[in-house]
Amino acid sequence: MTGRLTLVCCGATEATRRGAFPRDEPLEPAALAQAQKLAGNLPRADRVWHGPALRAVQTVAALGLHGEAVEALRDQDFGTWAGRRLAELDPADLAAWVSDPATAPHGGESLNDLRHRVSALLKESLGLSGHTLAVTHPSVIRAAVCAVLDAPPQGFWSVDVEPLGLTRFTSDERRWALRIASL
Repeated sequence: MTGRLTLVCCGATEATRRGAFPRDEPLEPAALAQAQKLAGNLPRADRVWHGPALRAVQTVAALGLHGEAVEALRDQDFGTWAGRRLAELDPADLAAWVSDPATAPHGGESLNDLRHRVSALLKESLGLSGHTLAVTHPSVIRAAVCAVLDAPPQGFWSVDVEPLGLTRFTSDERRWALRIASL
């Protein structure tokens, strides 16, 4: 029995457009309209999950779906960096965060902690049959791709996730595989 998992990235927010670390904020009006357009192109899902943040909840609603909030799909905790742009951060703290996956100079969640949380969710989901559609955040999607590919921590920084982008995985109940597919 196979399972499928489609991760949908939340729509853009004001922080996305400013290049800032997000807070729990609403989607931009244009993102709501884009999500509504995407709604008809999504594959049918047996279950819908989403992160608890407002932007995830609003994305699910704009897609015309109803889902269950799953804590493991929450965005990375950026601590004191939430709402701030890269240019506003101490360069040494930023360099430490990017180069050491165990470091969280912002007082939030380290990359290692994020990867562990997302890997645990993927492992728990291996036995699910059918299709799960999950609305979540770029950091969670990057961590999932790295977990499935067994990529080193630095691979996280090489995964580019755009708002409302889809990332697909398939499972044979033993492992997840990244699936590159057309709409």
